[in-house]
Amino acid sequence: MTETPTRPQPPGRNTRRASRARTRPARLAPLDLLGLGLLGIRTRKMRAALSALGISIGIATLIVVTGIPASSQKALMEELDALGTNVLEAVAPADTRDAAPLPKEALAMIDRVGPVTGSSAVANTHATVHRSDRVDRNEFSGLTVLAAQRDLLKTVNGSVRSGKFLDPATDALPTAVLGSTAAERLGFDALRPGAPAPQIYVGERWFTVIGILDPVPLADDLDRSVLVGWRAAADQLDFDGHPTVIYVTARDDAVEDVRAVLPATINPQLPGMVQISRPSDALAAKRATEGTFSALFLGLAGVALLVGGIGVANTMFISILERRREIGLRRALGATRGQIRTQFLTESVALSLLGGAAGTVLGLLGVVGYAALQGWPLVVPPAAVGGGLAGAVVVGMAAGVYPSVRAARLTPTEALAAT
Repeated sequence: MTETPTRPQPPGRNTRRASRARTRPARLAPLDLLGLGLLGIRTRKMRAALSALGISIGIATLIVVTGIPASSQKALMEELDALGTNVLEAVAPADTRDAAPLPKEALAMIDRVGPVTGSSAVANTHATVHRSDRVDRNEFSGLTVLAAQRDLLKTVNGSVRSGKFLDPATDALPTAVLGSTAAERLGFDALRPGAPAPQIYVGERWFTVIGILDPVPLADDLDRSVLVGWRAAADQLDFDGHPTVIYVTARDDAVEDVRAVLPATINPQLPGMVQISRPSDALAAKRATEGTFSALFLGLAGVALLVGGIGVANTMFISILERRREIGLRRALGATRGQIRTQFLTESVALSLLGGAAGTVLGLLGVVGYAALQGWPLVVPPAAVGGGLAGAVVVGMAAGVYPSVRAARLTPTEALAAT
């Protein structure tokens, strides 16, 4: 019996699927891609260190050129604030002070204005002051006795040189704080702990000196004044409770607006009877300085990142030329263009991230050291630190795009033939 030869059957659907599955390149897990990306860094440590050094210098420069100017700006702003950029004075015109004094409720009404950050007041008690009750009554005629609110020093940025200022415990007692000039004229240079507190003769009563002030640049009239508590002035010196000068502090961006509403706020019935000082010229200088520093920060940061990005791009391009044999061998073993592209892009980002971390540390150390050397307050913008690390990653990705694409375009024969 003759057997009929069987014709070869075309491969079925399952066979074709199995064939495609055998020829389909294996997908790499994220950890495998990360390992390949770090391969060049692990095997060429010196080159990787030098490559990371470029981006680290760029990020360190970013931190330094933002941190040092920010610290300098903070020191300058503190000096400008000491000049009273946000302090306004409200007084009644000299010829109407007796007829239309400032209302007693003025401070409470001022505090209701939103942009106001503080307010305080002094009032002329028209009392006389003497070193004792046995000296010539005209000897100290140049000094003024003022009733003062307890928060006066905070509002006018003043400080106590010796002793203490008025507080709730001494506000109603016959105690006095001397301005710097008043203390000199009365013969007091400092209050010594443990020694009996000196006394002065105010009006017809003895007052105990509890403090001496440093010069007050924002209110030099206080230097020639003897300050007594608001309640003590009412009880001991027949003070009527009407303030003479009101000091107001406001947010820098709202000083002009506060100045415009103060007259009607202080004296709603007679706003024309209130004079408000104009904002300090230092306020305009402060605003101009802030704008200049902001533009400087952006410019310097951009240059620093650009320099670091160019360094990474150059390093990755050279790395491709050095590793063409590796690229060709991996392509011959079945690596896809996408895998080659991802490998070199990952390496670029890793180099930039390592350099960014090192640069951030170096930049912070540089800012801390320089600020301490200059005696400036330490200011490191958080955006500079976070932006440094984020910028390193972004720069690494941008710098690695072209080299990784170029590496992926190499065929196995091109890569192996060029070695």
